[in-house]
Amino acid sequence: MSDQEMGEAQGGNVHEFTVSEISGALKRAVEDQFGYVRVRAELSGVKRAASGHLYFALKDDKAVIDGVCWRGNALKLAFVPADGLEVVCSGKLTTYPARSKYQMVVDRMEPAGAGALMALLEERKKKLAAEGLFDAGRKLPIPFLPKVIGVVTSPTGAVIRDILHRLADRFPRRVIVWPVVVQGEAAADKISAAINGFNQMKGADRPDVLIVARGGGSVEDLWSFNEEAVVRAAAASDIPLISAVGHETDTTLVDYASDLRAPTPTGAAEMAVPVREDLAYTVADLGRRLAGLKAGMITDRRDRLAGLARGLPSPKELLGLAAQRFDELSDRLPRGLMNVAQQKTSMLNRLIGGLSPARLAQTAAFQDTRLQGIAARLKPSYKRRLSDLSSRLENSGRMLESLSFERVLERGFALVEGADGKPVSKASQLATGDTVRTRFVDGSVAMEVLDGGGINADSGPKRKSRPKETAKPKPAKSRKKPVGDDRQGRLL
Repeated sequence: MSDQEMGEAQGGNVHEFTVSEISGALKRAVEDQFGYVRVRAELSGVKRAASGHLYFALKDDKAVIDGVCWRGNALKLAFVPADGLEVVCSGKLTTYPARSKYQMVVDRMEPAGAGALMALLEERKKKLAAEGLFDAGRKLPIPFLPKVIGVVTSPTGAVIRDILHRLADRFPRRVIVWPVVVQGEAAADKISAAINGFNQMKGADRPDVLIVARGGGSVEDLWSFNEEAVVRAAAASDIPLISAVGHETDTTLVDYASDLRAPTPTGAAEMAVPVREDLAYTVADLGRRLAGLKAGMITDRRDRLAGLARGLPSPKELLGLAAQRFDELSDRLPRGLMNVAQQKTSMLNRLIGGLSPARLAQTAAFQDTRLQGIAARLKPSYKRRLSDLSSRLENSGRMLESLSFERVLERGFALVEGADGKPVSKASQLATGDTVRTRFVDGSVAMEVLDGGGINADSGPKRKSRPKETAKPKPAKSRKKPVGDDRQGRLL
């Protein structure tokens, strides 16, 4: 009987498992059998989920195991996992029942050795160098005496205390610390954000120089300063940057991108500022040397002036020659003037002799003809100019007449003037008891402001109404304003 037939015959006695029971049994068997393991493999298909979990595959030349590193452990990694990197992972084997796969839950991950890290470092160094980030031509000079110093480092380590202590000893300056973590997966983003943040600052708080510092450690501990984000931020900084990462023998990629590399954080503080006592001594010494040189120069110039003065002739000799020359020219001047006057007189007589009455008459006639021609040309221009000016004057007069406020009074409006003679345009400008003058087209009336907004004429007896008169022909209206018409009345 075959195995298949035997299984069919005994099928009624075999226990039936659910899929979940089988998956759970396999999960327990794998976890109990292997427990905590260490696996050396090559990373492949590295992917970081939005939740922060890290998913990847561990492989060698014959097999592949899925791996996962939960967010909390992934943030503690000292380097950024990448495809092709050989690593040593520590964790436990388990299964993933939803896909009937087994996988490794990684608690710790580290490069397979310094050789692998150095190979990755060298490859990254060549890539960034090819982009020109390490060129010496783009380095910025460090200011001699910065007013503000920005420091990017951990606020709790010994590094910041060493920097502050050294600055206080040499030349106290204002220090702004941007606290960051200097180790772990999140360190690179924090450090690059701090460098960019300092560069975005404005005003008096903007540092004149930056110091990026960290204490010594292994290659893994310093790996954050080899990340591209940190190197690119250092290379793009508009503020001069001093790198002080690790000890003198430690080298990271940020050292190549920075404007100046210090062997230690303390050395960075020494490079950032001079020694105040040495600077004061140098200034005082230069002052003394300047005073000595000035005194020596004055003495030398005085001696040279005295020597030159001895080589000059005496003032009496110089003035004597000039006086003799002056006397000689004074004697010759009257004779020269007489000769010139005689020559000019002779020339004038010759010219007068050459002018005849006919020639004079001809010249006068020519000048008259010329003047008449000029007058004939000017007369039309003068008339046109006079006509244009007359038209402009008439137009301006008509416009002035149309814009006169008297035309407004003719349409039934009145002009209220205050005690100071200025027009009143708002009721809020008047108070009870104020006297105003209201101007109409045919005269003006003095009035008094009453309570409640009424206007009363100046106090005095009321004017009696005039008796009616026989109708008379009305005279034509005059457009001129009546003069001296100051009638008074009561308006309620």
